[in-house]
Amino acid sequence: MRCWANNLFIVIVVLLGTLAMLGACGQKGDLYLPEPVSTSAVPSGADVPTPPPAPLESGTGDAQP
Repeated sequence: MRCWANNLFIVIVVLLGTLAMLGACGQKGDLYLPEPVSTSAVPSGADVPTPPPAPLESGTGDAQP
């Protein structure tokens, strides 16, 4: 047979442990699943850079030498 103080000690330890676990919930932000990355939306040649546009040549003769 257990003493009432022993039972009280067990109840207090269980309550404190439960409160500690509940208090720690969400300390690093909300928990969520990240959205899956869709690879089909990216064209296959998207990683190849495009060449810069060619410089425009002015044929009006207004250029200074």
